[in-house]
Amino acid sequence: LRGQLPDVFGEIEISYYLLRRLLGVKTSDGGKQAKVQKLARAEILMVNIGSTATGGKVQAVKGDLAKIALTQPVCTKEGEKIALSRRVDKHWRLIGWGQIRKGTKIEILPQQL
Repeated sequence: LRGQLPDVFGEIEISYYLLRRLLGVKTSDGGKQAKVQKLARAEILMVNIGSTATGGKVQAVKGDLAKIALTQPVCTKEGEKIALSRRVDKHWRLIGWGQIRKGTKIEILPQQL
């Protein structure tokens, strides 16, 4: 299967869109749903790419682009859709989605038998 699988990424650059309000979370005064805050540098997010869920640390944010260092390498391809979740009150809540623009590839060395 060598050469037939997508690349393995350790860091990804994404274009993203954040939801206006958090799903399933009410504000403390019982009013409208809480607003989604902008991504912050060094923030930890859960990144879902296909069926893979991994942690990610936001390295940089500029407009609707962000650079995320993944806690575990992920086998995926550029252009893949992703989901972003943030920890709110001990629960992971969906805050937005995006698309992989490019990333830092990790070379997989052939295994010696």
